[in-house]
Amino acid sequence: MPIVGSRGLTPRSYGFGGAGKPNAPTINSVTRASNTSVTITYTLGANNGAPILTIGFVSSPSIALTFTNTDLDGTITVTGSFASNTAYTFTMTATNAAGTSSSSSASNSVTPLNTFTVNYLVIAGGGGAGGNTGGGGGAGGYRTSYGTSGRNSSAEASLSLTGGTTYSVTVGGGGVGGATATPIFPTNGSNSTFSTITSAGGGSGGQEGSEGDKAAQVGGSGGGGWWGGRNGAAGTANQGFAGGQGDDVSNRGGGGGGAGSDGENYSTESVEGRGGAGIASSITGSSILRGGGGNGARSNSAHGLGELGVLAGGGFGGKNSTFPGTNGTENTGGGGGGEYVGGATPGKNGGSGVVILRYSNSKTITIGAGLTGSTATTGSDKVTTITAGTGNVSWA
Repeated sequence: MPIVGSRGLTPRSYGFGGAGKPNAPTINSVTRASNTSVTITYTLGANNGAPILTIGFVSSPSIALTFTNTDLDGTITVTGSFASNTAYTFTMTATNAAGTSSSSSASNSVTPLNTFTVNYLVIAGGGGAGGNTGGGGGAGGYRTSYGTSGRNSSAEASLSLTGGTTYSVTVGGGGVGGATATPIFPTNGSNSTFSTITSAGGGSGGQEGSEGDKAAQVGGSGGGGWWGGRNGAAGTANQGFAGGQGDDVSNRGGGGGGAGSDGENYSTESVEGRGGAGIASSITGSSILRGGGGNGARSNSAHGLGELGVLAGGGFGGKNSTFPGTNGTENTGGGGGGEYVGGATPGKNGGSGVVILRYSNSKTITIGAGLTGSTATTGSDKVTTITAGTGNVSWA
């Protein structure tokens, strides 16, 4: 029986004439220590007249093994390059001056390296809108491996993760709408992240004010320009579209960009400058629109119906107290709606983002402290929706 990994002890001065080989040891248990190591507890057999000098372990399937501790104390950590999703058993031998014992019985099986696939939808917080005939906020960046990503790009690759490993999650908040009375400048939404995936917060809408003008900002989707003919801002590749241009004739802000289309320009559209369209995803089992841009402020029209961005979480643009602007919808990354009356009435806030994870029904997720989420079963998969916070998740 080959000893794949072994360790030697310094022999003492004994008279071994009549000594026999050790009895076979017993492996009591094998447990996973990490992706590359297991912990083995064992009991040595009788040494039959000569101290045990070395022990050895063989795995099935066979791989090269190394030890990380140094004493014959009944517990040892064994390290190797284990194959993914493969169960291993172990046998053990002991050696003294008279020879090597027979092998122990095979241990229980253990799977040190456990990988699996996770699909995701990661949407950042939407941008805040401008006050004083401001532009609509851009939608939060939209990245997914389950359908179409933002800017009508292809689905991204799913992630191969490892059981027992923690992965970071952050759900981005919506940006703050701006106002000229305080003053408050509108802000971008916050990024959302899962593991290596980061979606950029939506760009804030533009705003004019005596304290200084604030141009529309680049984001996951770009913010809309304020009324003075100002341009909308660009979106981020594979995440969202650009915001629309404001109109310096009719005093209306441009629409914030959406995950599915540009925000509209007030100066070139026959209808109000609506926020860009969102994208529908069925990652939860139902088709839901998210990632809509916020409408720009308007001077002479009531809320329209069926507006592109509003259908996907973007806010209405405001006209007056009868038709005020609205915030982007929470957990859609919708951009906030611009406000026309300015002064003490701020532009509206962007909606918060969301992180949605879909994986095999055989896996069990742990949602760590600091995160708010829930898990449902969809066919042969589970879907975890995380709606707020920063923390870690792991799977078993």
